[in-house]
Amino acid sequence: MTPFGEKIRVMRKERGVTQGEMAAALGISSAYLSALEHGRRGRPTWELLQRIIGYLNVIWDEAEELERLAELSHPKVTVETAGLSPEATALANRLAETIAILPAGDIKRLLAELETAATRAEAALKEKRRRR
Repeated sequence: MTPFGEKIRVMRKERGVTQGEMAAALGISSAYLSALEHGRRGRPTWELLQRIIGYLNVIWDEAEELERLAELSHPKVTVETAGLSPEATALANRLAETIAILPAGDIKRLLAELETAATRAEAALKEKRRRR
């Protein structure tokens, strides 16, 4: 699930609206809205984003948050994040957006931190498998 998909799903449910009702009002299929909510589609077009904002009748701060989350939900990420947390998807998208402009020292530091985290996660997974 993408950060954007999670947010619009929560907002839709808070308003007691079904996917079918919202999709019809937006002029899209309920299958597309479902895919958007579940992260099988990336960020919506600017026009669709504006229709979503209008339909959900959000205030300025919430509209800006939806726009920001849509940007963090870029569809061309080559890292598979299906089934992972919204935060994992945000991380992958942010890295894809900024990797070309990050100074070498920052990339090295981020990579070292990621490697440390990955080592911990792999060790925990190995221990879990060993216990089975």
